[in-house]
Amino acid sequence: AWITDRWKSGLSRWISLVTITADFVFVVVLWLTSYSAIGFSSQGSWIVETNLQWIPQLGIRFHLAMDSLSLILISLTVFLGMMSVVSSWTEIKDRIGFFHLNILFILAGIIGVFLALDLFLFYFFWELMLVPMYFLIAIWGHENRQYASVKFFIFTQLSGLLMLMAILGLYFIHGKNTGTYTFDYTQLLGTAMPASTAMLLMLGFLIAFAVKLSVVPVHTWQPDAYTEAPTAGSIILAGLLLKTGAYGMLRFAVPLFPDAALAFIPVALVLAVIGILYGAVMAFAQTDLKRLVAYTSISHMGFVLLGIFTWNTLALQGAVMQIVCHGISTGALFMLVGALQERIHTREINRMGGLWETVPRMGAVGLFFAMASLGLPGLGNFVAEFLVLVGTYRTNILMTVLATVGLITATVYSLWMIHVTFFGQNKESWKIPDFSVREMSAMAVMILTLVLLGLFPQPFLNASGKALDKLQTTLKKHRVARNNNIPADHASRKNIIARSADESRGNQ
Repeated sequence: AWITDRWKSGLSRWISLVTITADFVFVVVLWLTSYSAIGFSSQGSWIVETNLQWIPQLGIRFHLAMDSLSLILISLTVFLGMMSVVSSWTEIKDRIGFFHLNILFILAGIIGVFLALDLFLFYFFWELMLVPMYFLIAIWGHENRQYASVKFFIFTQLSGLLMLMAILGLYFIHGKNTGTYTFDYTQLLGTAMPASTAMLLMLGFLIAFAVKLSVVPVHTWQPDAYTEAPTAGSIILAGLLLKTGAYGMLRFAVPLFPDAALAFIPVALVLAVIGILYGAVMAFAQTDLKRLVAYTSISHMGFVLLGIFTWNTLALQGAVMQIVCHGISTGALFMLVGALQERIHTREINRMGGLWETVPRMGAVGLFFAMASLGLPGLGNFVAEFLVLVGTYRTNILMTVLATVGLITATVYSLWMIHVTFFGQNKESWKIPDFSVREMSAMAVMILTLVLLGLFPQPFLNASGKALDKLQTTLKKHRVARNNNIPADHASRKNIIARSADESRGNQ
């Protein structure tokens, strides 16, 4: 993409779009071959797996694997990747080839994060995302892009170093226990260690994931980065990079350190509710439309954190549904804001107003995604938040009630945003073009996706349920093994667990 732009300006756009579309077709093929009427035919095993030696002296392997959870998130990645290219088609006019090179590098890093089962490889992909995103904000961002890009890089890099220290700590503890030094996720599960050590290592992982997920109080990089990034950067940040933090909690932080995660649940639930309410209140206080959407992400990600640490089937399925629906709805809102800014050269809400008569298609699209953001029944966002709240209600009624207040505040800021932007008096006498066929086609696909997820969520829940059931089962087995002082050797541990399960069934 970068090289071809020297021969013909704008060719890199088509190369990026064709490349990501090809990935999307491949993902669709995986869905068709893996999914049946009753769910994933693999019954929880890996759909695709590659496990090769990489650096055997250090126990590092090139281990990639995909289950239904990974497939869902990779589907979201390539889908929003296409939307990012489409949204930046006319917005980016300088260094177009380098821009699309960075887009493709970011998407490659995100897909790698969703596939890596070697912790060293996972960390490699985790860091791979940072540099191209830094360039995306610093070169093609808006007024305060230098400040926002540096702040983003410092927050994510420092938290990533904490995770690296935790990975190395787990590596050496497992090696000392078993004599086998490895970064392989499947072997590191159930590693025996003191409770205080487990808590420290889990916090190393958790802080890195919480920074990406924009959990209060380590969220302060997010509004600046979202606001100053170009439209494609904002879509990828909100729709995908945040989701790597949620995935990290689901796949690594909780399963690797189940007892520490259990002890951390009260704190996590409080942080989740604080994020839901804080993000909603701060969104209502904004005069910059893009910054308003950025704060809504903090609020919605609170529901994801709430669902993960509630850790029952309903809440986990709601969290995964929220990951997908939030990515689509917020990505669409950033596309809308970017289109408005490209036309009127401002993001100030107070300068807008009365735009519905001028751009009725933009107004209708904005109204739809505002309704999605506030959780209108019939759309995927409602299903996601409802499942999280029902799952949380079974374990903590107070946190559920407080989180529900966030839905009320979401209604207020969503309707207020649409009112001040598209209704009222057109003070500036704006006369701007409405959505083009290209932009409207992208929006129509995103609208259809949210409607399908809202009206027919069961196929999605069946798909995510396979991987989530496997995570829950694995977590229970390794907690039983650790509590009964079962030897750390993986094969021995599996045999003893199997015998214990047989005995339990016999007693029943």
